[in-house]
Amino acid sequence: MSASLSATARRLTAAVLAAGALVGATATSASAGHDRLPYLPVVEISAVQYDSPGYDNGSNRSLNREWVELTNTSRREVNLDGWTLSAEDGHTYTFRGFWLEGRATVRVHTGIGRDIDSDVYQDLRNYVWDNRSDTATLSNHRGRVIDTETWGQDVRDRRDGGHHRHGGHHRHHNH
Repeated sequence: MSASLSATARRLTAAVLAAGALVGATATSASAGHDRLPYLPVVEISAVQYDSPGYDNGSNRSLNREWVELTNTSRREVNLDGWTLSAEDGHTYTFRGFWLEGRATVRVHTGIGRDIDSDVYQDLRNYVWDNRSDTATLSNHRGRVIDTETWGQDVRDRRDGGHHRHGGHHRHHNH
């Protein structure tokens, strides 16, 4: 009886070890496959101040109160070099040598200024964003649309004083 029990115990132990090896191999294979997947940055248009507060007098102060915010919602920094932010009329701002830290936000101002980690400037002397309706489009360095933000399509947008925070007409494209 003890020989039979011993053989059964050996078979059971062998089966458990084989199953454990199979699970281990599957887990290793799955994690190895995951490591090979490209990292997809999660950068989004988080807010737009398309109508500069106060009278649109074209001053640099007024131009810089028109802006688009981009937020990196991941923990990793993202290289935005070559990424673009464009308006429906075709005006395009291109990031040069800019890294957006993890969980950080940068404001892209229309007017002239000195770029820092939290604020960059298009150095323009004219407004970019249409106060009535427009779409801001963020594209990566390969031209793939990452995110868009549209405003002015309904009464709610017209009541908000020219500020649109990540909401109703937002289309998120991170592919």
